[in-house]
Amino acid sequence: MWHDPMDVIIYHYPRCGTSRNTLGLIRNSGVEPHIVEYLKTFPTRVLLRQLAARMGVPLRALLRDKESIFRELGLNDKNLSEDALLDALEAHPILLNRPIVVTPKGVRLCRPSELVLDLLPPQQGEFFKEDGERVVDEHGRRVATA
Repeated sequence: MWHDPMDVIIYHYPRCGTSRNTLGLIRNSGVEPHIVEYLKTFPTRVLLRQLAARMGVPLRALLRDKESIFRELGLNDKNLSEDALLDALEAHPILLNRPIVVTPKGVRLCRPSELVLDLLPPQQGEFFKEDGERVVDEHGRRVATA
């Protein structure tokens, strides 16, 4: 059974294509999510720990290692504590990997964006990513990728 659309939250970065595609897929399912632009409203330390736990991943998995600040701060050091990682995230919110989507069906880092499909009601029509890749056909079914 599906719940009220307000049950969907996306931790979103509008300048990220993957985040925009994920938001598009959510809307293509007929849901208008609660959008948290995490650079403006950063999640608390407690919430970040809860999100990682609900995803079944270590907190470290929430860090975006492609950002130059990741290397500059030496965050690839596996001996860093969770508190040190949270300190880095709070000081540099761009380090939060995105988009993270929360629905009644689960919590997931949606990279690639089509991972969100498992968390949503059926798609309501065709969907193309910004780069033109067809992800959902005209019947709302996921398109098989090569």
